[in-house]
Amino acid sequence: QVQLVESGGGTVQAGGSLRLSCAGSGSIFSINAMGWYRQATGTQRELVATITRGGSTNYADSVKGRFTISRDNAKNTVYLQMHSLQPEDTAVYYCNADIVTTRILNTELSYWGQGTQVTVSS
Repeated sequence: QVQLVESGGGTVQAGGSLRLSCAGSGSIFSINAMGWYRQATGTQRELVATITRGGSTNYADSVKGRFTISRDNAKNTVYLQMHSLQPEDTAVYYCNADIVTTRILNTELSYWGQGTQVTVSS
């Protein structure tokens, strides 16, 4: 079974930093685009950042200049380095990946991690 497991969440004071990690495991042939999404209480899930297999990135306007997404293809892992965190960044952060599980089937499916809580106190 394919799994995406996030780690690195926690509670920090405003202005602090956190680094989230998401590692894919299981029957993975290849991982294409990966990304981070977040959902604050009472809101819809929103895109934070994405990264292609080749390293091209895209960020939500609200995090540009503060967050950096990166990946290690050899480790099937995507990272989100977060600086200058503010209370409005408080949310559950979810890892997402477009994964091909077998070469023969060549079917790409979108997978989600279980989420990790990030809380920023003022």
